[in-house]
Amino acid sequence: MDLAMLLVRCKTGDELAWEALVRQFQARVFGIAFHYAGNAEDARDLAQEIFIRIYKHLDLCGDERMFVPWMIRISRNACIDHLRRKKARPIPSDVAVEEMIHLQAAGPNPEEHWMADSRKRLIHLAFRKLTALNREVILLREILGLPLEEIASMLEIPLGTVKSRINRARIELAERVRALAADAGEPAPLGRP
Repeated sequence: MDLAMLLVRCKTGDELAWEALVRQFQARVFGIAFHYAGNAEDARDLAQEIFIRIYKHLDLCGDERMFVPWMIRISRNACIDHLRRKKARPIPSDVAVEEMIHLQAAGPNPEEHWMADSRKRLIHLAFRKLTALNREVILLREILGLPLEEIASMLEIPLGTVKSRINRARIELAERVRALAADAGEPAPLGRP
């Protein structure tokens, strides 16, 4: 069933359509929540909260073309609200290995598998060490793939500012990856020095 039909049926209270909509977007919502929350347990709770918000405000979504940006905006706002509530307890910068199982890459042999997994952990750790603003613009642009105009609208800043922030965030991420790789005695990912 296409998204337009799902939305129409969800707005009329069709529980099966709602379940199908949740299944279709649960991975994306969880991914957004995980990048803001930093751990799987909080991300699961946040994803549930996000879907409750989406369900309660589904009538505010105009049509299927606007649904995904609207859903991302609700997800982002819920995550920011969560971080504000949790401000007294800072987010840990290290992520337990058990929570990164979903990031493992299938490699043809154990050494390649370990190297790929090590690089992902390094990049994820570097990502978690970015400033909050830089983490957000990397998430919105590089991970979620939102257009620059949508990011500017979402953050309520000029397009030129978005471009410069993304550039600075990429530079900061690259510097953090290089520093972490040097500290660990590993080559930087993708063979860069």
